[in-house]
Amino acid sequence: MRIVDARVIVTCPGRNFVTLKIVTDEGVTGVGDATLNGRELAVASYLRDHVVPLLIGRDPARIEDTWQYLYQGAYWRRGPVTMSAIAAVDTALWDIKGKVAGLPVYQLLGGRSRDGVTVYGHANGETVEDVLVEVARYVDLGYRAIRVQCGVPGLPKTYGVSADKLFYEPADAALPSEATWSTARYLAHVPTVFARVRDEFGPTLRLLHDVHHRLSPIEAARLGRSLEPYALTWMEDPVPAELPEGFRLIRQHTTTPVAVGEVFNTIWDAAQLIREQLIDYIRTTVVHAGGITHLRRIFDLAALHHVRSGSHGATDLSPVCMAAALHVDLAIPNFGLQEYMRHTDATDEVFPHGYHYADGYLHPAETPGLGVDIDEQAAARYPYAPAYLPVNRLEDGTVHPW
Repeated sequence: MRIVDARVIVTCPGRNFVTLKIVTDEGVTGVGDATLNGRELAVASYLRDHVVPLLIGRDPARIEDTWQYLYQGAYWRRGPVTMSAIAAVDTALWDIKGKVAGLPVYQLLGGRSRDGVTVYGHANGETVEDVLVEVARYVDLGYRAIRVQCGVPGLPKTYGVSADKLFYEPADAALPSEATWSTARYLAHVPTVFARVRDEFGPTLRLLHDVHHRLSPIEAARLGRSLEPYALTWMEDPVPAELPEGFRLIRQHTTTPVAVGEVFNTIWDAAQLIREQLIDYIRTTVVHAGGITHLRRIFDLAALHHVRSGSHGATDLSPVCMAAALHVDLAIPNFGLQEYMRHTDATDEVFPHGYHYADGYLHPAETPGLGVDIDEQAAARYPYAPAYLPVNRLEDGTVHPW
């Protein structure tokens, strides 16, 4: 069996996605997600102009060799563009491998380690009362873990708070929109939100909160300490992830668990944080961390150091990535949580899939491969539309430095 074609498909059924579809001479196909939010065309070009020509004629069964060939063969390694492109190839090859074997991908990864994949949803609102309504809605839907985000009094807009609760998409404009940020207002408000949520929903519901890299280490330590009475499952992305030393300071001052890693692209980005046990959950993803092959390496290292997985799963990851993530989640021994933001009906039309949600869990398809595909005719009806994530400025107009 040989690869005879590899197509890069860019589509925007409500938001932009980049998909690679690999075709073999025996008619078996595989799909991989290559979406990089706000920089989609950079990955599309990397694939189309630099990677696809290298795939034609290769044996699709040689997944590890192809991964090493694409990584080691590029002098300029790592980075989100390169690793998202490699991820698309790797994921598509695993899809083909499963179809040839007649097995769902999780069986090729060692089989089930659990019956279902526990997911968390996003409850957000402009006010605490709005948040309580949203948390109640997710509880009614059967969710066992819920991320809580709330508007900050005195700020006109807060990242993570949206009007459309189930299909939130933060990339909101053809040029970046700008929002105002105040750390003082935020730190004063967040503990009051969780006090209300715990009072309303009791001590056993798993609660999470995303800081979105907005704090310095000592500010994050203060927030973690103030949230300890409310027993969060994790405090996500408390500081920018470029400086691992900052997490040591957080660890010295709070026992609130820390999750980080959705912006990581390789095991080397995460290795120090994992080895020093400075984090509790690693949030790397299939698409941004080099595919199933490399993500499994990261999770294996994490398993040796008491760190669980908590993969990113926002709507900027297509159903192809979500399907791949579920197969990994089902198989690894150190699974923690999986983020799950529902896609729109238009996205589900473009990406028909077999995974499904039931009673707080996601379940991958039992069909051979990943159990997801791309409808190229439907995709063609939704052309690319430029969209950027917002930029934060402090109240004095300074671009937020971290």
